[in-house]
Amino acid sequence: MSKIDRRTFVTTLAGAAVCPFVAGASPNFELKADMAARFSEAGTEGVFAVLRVRDNKLLSTDEGRMRQPFIPASTFKVPHALIALETGVVADADKEIIHWDGQVRSIEAWNKDHTLRSAMAVSAVPVYQQIARRIGTERMQKYLDAFQYGNREIGPVIDRFWLDGPLRISALEQIAFFDKLRRGDLPVSKRSLDIAREIIPSEAVSGGHLRSKTGALGIDGTPGEKATLGWLAGYVDRGEDSSVFAMNIDIRSPADLARRMEITKSILGEIGAI
Repeated sequence: MSKIDRRTFVTTLAGAAVCPFVAGASPNFELKADMAARFSEAGTEGVFAVLRVRDNKLLSTDEGRMRQPFIPASTFKVPHALIALETGVVADADKEIIHWDGQVRSIEAWNKDHTLRSAMAVSAVPVYQQIARRIGTERMQKYLDAFQYGNREIGPVIDRFWLDGPLRISALEQIAFFDKLRRGDLPVSKRSLDIAREIIPSEAVSGGHLRSKTGALGIDGTPGEKATLGWLAGYVDRGEDSSVFAMNIDIRSPADLARRMEITKSILGEIGAI
């Protein structure tokens, strides 16, 4: 996909609550339009939304785009790993080797054997495509439904639905999923939850850890294509002072990929989340 056509991604959420959370009271919403300047200053557009756990407040730079569904790209590797562990198609994070298929791709880190953890770290699309084929359509659909993940649509191609297929998710729905993951409120075993949370790329921040997964439409799907939209979604793990966030950004230059984390840290710092 060489260009973002937002008409393709917009869905009507008429009558929906501000946030699709099932545990406890719905968060109080606050529009933070001033923080949207992070995107305009970078010469692009996007949204950042965050659920601040301590006061159950949902903050967003753009309510409309927060609700706007896009292809999840490699942010889907997080639920994907959880499903792989729960179904047993991958036994663990570090011992089972998923062998390289021998096809040379433009991203060098993909051209090797991987574990579930190392494939997550370098966002190795071919590894997770192998895993998707092991899981199969029936089991994959079962867990997307159980997780209430985005629009839950897989379509006919089991190893591409999150790359250029029918699956869509909004920043708001990303927050709902990662909050359930953080709280352990997903219908899988504690072991699967613990491993999946532990292999999400993370870094230490004041009082805890920032755990997040990137995604990029285009380069995630077909190596050699230019990215058109970037994702970053995850949570700051600080106990009762945790925060859950998601952002997406229009990619208009290669520098915009780095801005995913730059904007995230800037806003999380401003609201006292890190």
